[in-house]
Formats: sequence, structure tokens, C-alpha cells
Amino acid sequence: MEKLVLRRMARTGEEMLLNFGPQHPATHGVLNFLVDTDGEVMRRAVPDVGYLHRSIEKIGELVGYPGFMPYTDRVDYVAAMFANEGYALAVERLLGLEVPPRARWLRAISCELCRIASHLISTGTMAADLGAYTPLLHAVRERETLNDLIEALCGARLTYCYHRIGGVAFDLPSGWRDRALAFLDHFDTLLVEWDRLISFNHIFVKRLAGVAVIDRGRAIDYGLVGPNLRGSGVDWDIRRDAPYGAYPAFRFDVPVGRGFRGRTGDCFDRYYLRVLEMGQSSRIVREALETLPDGPFMAKVPRKIKPEPGEAFSRVESARGEMAYYVVSDGTDKAYRVHIRTGSFMAMGIIEDLSPGLMVADLVALIASLDVVAPEIDR
Repeated sequence: MEKLVLRRMARTGEEMLLNFGPQHPATHGVLNFLVDTDGEVMRRAVPDVGYLHRSIEKIGELVGYPGFMPYTDRVDYVAAMFANEGYALAVERLLGLEVPPRARWLRAISCELCRIASHLISTGTMAADLGAYTPLLHAVRERETLNDLIEALCGARLTYCYHRIGGVAFDLPSGWRDRALAFLDHFDTLLVEWDRLISFNHIFVKRLAGVAVIDRGRAIDYGLVGPNLRGSGVDWDIRRDAPYGAYPAFRFDVPVGRGFRGRTGDCFDRYYLRVLEMGQSSRIVREALETLPDGPFMAKVPRKIKPEPGEAFSRVESARGEMAYYVVSDGTDKAYRVHIRTGSFMAMGIIEDLSPGLMVADLVALIASLDVVAPEIDR
């Protein structure tokens, strides 16, 4: 960044240094990019992060193990269920705690519904960023129905705190299963309508196909995860390849980028993978509701959680890819160390490398295709 500022002092008048953010609507949060541009063509775009830093990892070391669970919702407020589960898994491994089958199924159901809600926001706002506002209204409409379902399940619509150390907070309410299945019946037909509405719209495809291509090797080198990694043709999904919870019991496909309308690893592949993943999440929720075991939804957890000294690592397949927790216990009721690895933070690293030669308008498409959220970057 200092080199970029020094270059500005030696300019000939043909280049400009612009702040793309931190209040730009296309960044979807307080993110900033220092854009070195020659007219409409970018020479480079350097992420300038830190506007949302809240010391959340340090908070995890200052409060008790159960007390940190509500804070995990703030790691990714668009897909908070995954942040809940990742932390719960790490602490459960420290305790050597076995989670009841019904709780594992309920975690999968809540997480996959949350994945759909997150991808609806991602794909809807991406269309809006590129000039198509109507798809966003369709996406928000469906997400509101999902929010109603999740609120009936756990009492919250955004920061859920539904998963707990040892299980989940509540069992399924009466009639909830039928409501969920009715929504999925409707949603599966909506996905077909969604493709007709925006996915294969000629202008939308032109804005995304062949733009900001990330090849397989570069995606791996930069540590990309989730749809950003699979969009580059890497067939890797933690739910299947490093299974946890109830996922080994479910059958589902893992969509992989293959140049649906342009080249493998372009903005369109990353976008369309999220559309396909919503269909697979619907499939998982259906199967989980059909096979939901009986029994308790919470394990017997000590009133005062004080794991033996040691360390535990967990990872879950969040809406933005791998979310990992590293928790160290020193034998007290508070963690000695909490570290969180997120998909958005890893995705930000590749933007500077991809930006040279792109149009300024393409930066909007690139940011949207990576589906970054600010709280996952600044922890």
C-alpha cells in the first residue's frame, strides 16, 4: 500500500488513485479498495481492510465457553449457523462430548436452510450490483419466508445462537416439518424461474462470462475455499470429503465449475455454483426431515465447562466455504486461545492479483462473485 502511495507522487496525470469504498454499496459492508486506474482500466486494486475489526477472537478468550456462542453469530451474520456449529464442534472435541443423533440432524437442517438464505442474498445482490434490481426482490421474498421458518425454530432471524455446546437449543416446533417441506416444494420451482429470470439473461452472462478467471492452480495457491474453489474446477467439499455431523448419512452432489457460459473459474461459474448449491441444500433438508431420528436434542453438558488442557480444531463447510476454529484450553473455564479461519479473508488476497487489466465496473462483478462479507475479514 505504501508503494502505491509513493507511485501516486510520481504520476504523469494519466492515472488516478481512487477509494472504492468503504461506503460503496457494491462492497456490501465497510470494505475499501485502493484502485489505481488509467481511465476505466484498473492497473491494480488493493484491499484496504480493518474498518470492522472488533477483536472477536480476543473476546473468545475473555468470556466462558458457552458465553462466546452468541459472539460467533457475528463472525458471519449472513450465515451465522455455520459459525455456531464450528465453535460448538471444537469445544465438544475438547470435552470428548458425543452429540445425540437428533441434534446432529437438526444442525444439518438449520445449516442448509441458512446456506440457501445466504446464497439468495449473494446471487440477488450480485444481480442488483450489475443493474438488474428485480431478481433481488425475488431473492429477498424467498429469504423472508426462510427467516420465518428459522425464527419459528430458534426465535431469531439473523443472529441465531441456535447451536449449543452439546446439541441445539430447541427441538422442532409442532407443524414445522410440514411448513419446511411446503417451502422446499415452492423453492425448487423458483430455482427454475430464477434461471429464466437472470442466470441466463444475455446481458448478465456477458458481464460475467470470461471475467476474472481463476485457474485451478491459482485457486489452490491462494487458499480459496467453498464455491470460489469449486468454481475453479476443484472438486472439494468438507461435508463429503472431511465429513462431520450428520452429513455422512445424506446423499447429495457437489457442483463444480466447468465453464457453464464462459471459462472454468470465471465470475459466472462462481455465481452459478451458488444457484446449483441451493438445489442441493434443498435436497439435503428433505432427506434430513425424512430420516430425523428420535431422542434428545442436547447432550448432558457439565454446568461449568472446564475442558482438560489441550487443543482442538474443527472445520465446517460454510456458505462461503471452509470455516475453521482452533481452540486451546488451559484447564480453566475460559479458552486460552481462539482462532477463526474464514473464506472471505482468504478470498480477499486474490483480488489484487486478478485486478490488473480489468475494467472498474468488473471489480463490482469480481467482489460479488467471491461473495465476501466484511465481518469474516475483520475479526
